[in-house]
Amino acid sequence: MQIEQIKINGVQGPIGFLLEKVSLSWKVRDSVSEKAERIRVEVRQKAENGPVVFEKEEREEGAGEVLDSTGTLLPLTLLPRTRYFVEIEVEGDRGDCAVGKSFFETGKMGESFLGKWIAAAKEDRYHPEFEKVFPVREKVRQARLYISGAGLFEADLNGERIGEEYLTPYLNHYETGLQIITFEIKDLAEGKENRLRIRAGKGWYMSVFGLDLKDNNFGDRMAVIAELRIEYQDGTEEVIATDDSWKVRGSLVEDSGIYDGEIYNRLLWEGKDNSWKPVCVLEHPEEDEGTKNLAVSRLRDRLSLPVIAKETVPVQEVIYTPAGETVLDFGQNFAGYPEFFASFEKGTRVKLEFGEILQQGNFYHKNYRDAKSEFIYVSDGTAQTVRPHFTFFGFRYVKVTGWPGEIDPSAFTGRAVFSDLTRTGYIETGNAKINRLYNNTVWGQRSNFIDIPTDCPQRSERLGWTGDIQVFSPTATYHMDTLAFFRKFFRDLRDEQVMIDGAIPDYLPNFGHRPIGGAIWGDVATFVPWNVYRYYGKLDELAESYPMMKDWVDWIDRGDAARGEAGAPDGGRKYIWDYNFTFGDWVALDGATPMSYKGGTDDAYLASLYYFRSAQIVADSAALLGKAEDEKHYRKLSEKIREAVLREYFTPTGRLAIDSQTALFIALKFGVFLDKERLLTQLNTRFQKDLFKIKGGFAGAPQMCTVLAELGMTELAYDFLFNEEFPGWLYEVNLGATTIWERWNSVSPDGTIADNEMNSLNHYAYGSVMEFLYGYGLGIREAAPGYRKAVIAPNPDIRLRSLSGSYDSVAGRYECSWRIEENGELTISVNVPFGCSATLILPRDPEGRTLELKPGSYTYSYVPTTDYRKPYGWDSRLKRLVKDERAMEILSKHEPVVAGMAASGDPERVATSLRELSMAGFLPINQKALAEAVAELEELVVI
Repeated sequence: MQIEQIKINGVQGPIGFLLEKVSLSWKVRDSVSEKAERIRVEVRQKAENGPVVFEKEEREEGAGEVLDSTGTLLPLTLLPRTRYFVEIEVEGDRGDCAVGKSFFETGKMGESFLGKWIAAAKEDRYHPEFEKVFPVREKVRQARLYISGAGLFEADLNGERIGEEYLTPYLNHYETGLQIITFEIKDLAEGKENRLRIRAGKGWYMSVFGLDLKDNNFGDRMAVIAELRIEYQDGTEEVIATDDSWKVRGSLVEDSGIYDGEIYNRLLWEGKDNSWKPVCVLEHPEEDEGTKNLAVSRLRDRLSLPVIAKETVPVQEVIYTPAGETVLDFGQNFAGYPEFFASFEKGTRVKLEFGEILQQGNFYHKNYRDAKSEFIYVSDGTAQTVRPHFTFFGFRYVKVTGWPGEIDPSAFTGRAVFSDLTRTGYIETGNAKINRLYNNTVWGQRSNFIDIPTDCPQRSERLGWTGDIQVFSPTATYHMDTLAFFRKFFRDLRDEQVMIDGAIPDYLPNFGHRPIGGAIWGDVATFVPWNVYRYYGKLDELAESYPMMKDWVDWIDRGDAARGEAGAPDGGRKYIWDYNFTFGDWVALDGATPMSYKGGTDDAYLASLYYFRSAQIVADSAALLGKAEDEKHYRKLSEKIREAVLREYFTPTGRLAIDSQTALFIALKFGVFLDKERLLTQLNTRFQKDLFKIKGGFAGAPQMCTVLAELGMTELAYDFLFNEEFPGWLYEVNLGATTIWERWNSVSPDGTIADNEMNSLNHYAYGSVMEFLYGYGLGIREAAPGYRKAVIAPNPDIRLRSLSGSYDSVAGRYECSWRIEENGELTISVNVPFGCSATLILPRDPEGRTLELKPGSYTYSYVPTTDYRKPYGWDSRLKRLVKDERAMEILSKHEPVVAGMAASGDPERVATSLRELSMAGFLPINQKALAEAVAELEELVVI
């Protein structure tokens, strides 16, 4: 038995995090037992043998009221700047036992800083570098650096960088609070002089940022505040705080920005006076013209997970383009920066430009819009490893100019930076293209989980668009442990929501605090907290988000009430949300043109359905949280909205008046219909009219396959997943995509990128299709919030041949694999983690088995009731058959007319099924011959 992944509030070994509560979780691995017979949790203060501040023992997990491995709230009264040691002992029901140890450390907890905000003089507009030289006595017990900044900062001690984090202190809601980052310091030179330096960059705070391309959005003066607290072995403490004893000069960063990049010039100060000068102490920074928007009085401990260089990406090829350019191909689109070794003559100027795609073999980055996205390095003749400090790029290709001689690709290393989330999900299939697609969705998440969930990492945007993460959050949470990441995002959303009277903005930061919100995007306030509850089962997290969820629905409700129309039902309230802008089914293909921003699904219909579902979620949340009056109110509200939608958009016979794929998906997903079977018939007719091609945008397509699987139409979901023609996920893969595109038509079949102002090749919204592969391909889904109990109901398909994967839930790692054997047998293996249970539904099992499984590993092999190797029949469409030579031989032998239709490539004809052809009496088809062909096709083994 092993105890692993001991976390506090979803973070392993947190130091300096905001701890408004202390939720302890852990996982038990490698146990011969099925469940815990005894659990003991002990917390000690300051030392592993220090005073006990919490101790609890229970005989069986779940039998008591406290101890729960998925989240135990510890009733602690915490002290600031104090380390607590946690010990967990678990004894299994078969006698094995393990002890796990970890720690957490509080930050300043609102304690006033002894340090002052310091900056360069107003007239000094350079990127400042601050310095303090100080002696350290012998025998240091421990040291911590507490630091924040207006802009970004990097710190080093005696020439060595402090910590591995990048872009600290991250994106803050600057008017409500700045994060304090705490570093554990272990490299003080005892008995000697030490040198602490802090360099500042513009960052989100004051570089050009936002859709309006303004700089100085929050201020125009870089500043830092810090305390280095040194505790000696004799128990005394010394504090080195930012004050007027510090010095400042210009750093070697000539300029920096989120969009523009960075100029790192080692000759910047050659021949100029850059001597150390006294710092400017900002005694009242909230009144200073340059920092007046800073909430300096509300410095708070961090919620941001560390952003670090988590992956290394080597150069795959050095390309010399037809235009005479030198371009590095890293082989993978990602967010981060390149690092290179420079050994150049003095004055050498190397310029790096970043792009996602080549055009006609040449470098291209027009789709970056107004983002210069450059890194410029000027050498002073010394050999060193070079990287940017205060920016990041989204790229696969790097155009290099000014490099002396030929480039050795090993001189460059790509560093992919993203928030330090634990991977929880893994999938591998027997299909290489699906594997590539899966990896593309993971890379999309890595690229856009840089402190906040962004839309894209490359162009002049990189904003926290709420609609994107609303649709992607289930897949994101299968891929990675998102609990702590979303907690910070929710705090940012809530801080802004309070300022705009309950609305939820389309993106963060919401410059100017525009008091508007739109459906689907604003519904991030309900959908994502609800998804977090589904996956983690934590009522305390739901309770934290509940005010945001409730206020969002109330904001919509107030808008509905305020517009009252004379003579309308219910006193002038229609409950149809048609009075605000919404992005609707964004970049769908059924709009006015293929490149239109908005699809053809009625905005008010979508908005009203999301209004209904958000109200329903708030009602469900209120019930769980014991808020009976709230539950009653929001349940009634959701029913009124549902009735209004049915009245407005459905005919008396149950047909939906908004006849689009997305409209039908959302109605079926949310359960808003008069007659489900009528709606399913309408959906099938819609697919036929659309030639079984994807038409939906951000509202419909991301959940398309999942909805189909929920409806029992899994084979059709696989049809869409495996489609290699435009539009489709594998269409992108075939064109070399290594992340997920913003648009289905981002790139044409000839490799030409769509030349418009909005075209990113690294968005994650459409990567939401992996929710289907986890939840219905593998079949791993929650049977109860928090995954203490799961459903494992895999759906094999011969086009995958095999599928294996796992989801390491908050309760433990569930595993499933299936394989279609050569002889037609199906082999399924599953693993149920310690302390959990699962309902296994064996697909096409001749005995119809549904098994209740305890923790352990299980394998089943059997001959399915229908052979997965024989996928063809009356419902097969010509589009699939034409790709199989043997199937075409059978058609040609029995019914050449149908074979000819399949081979024609005509979009309408190949979208037709054999059953539909059998009913097309106007076609010259020999029905008897067609039946003979189908009979033979049904026996064709495909493997």
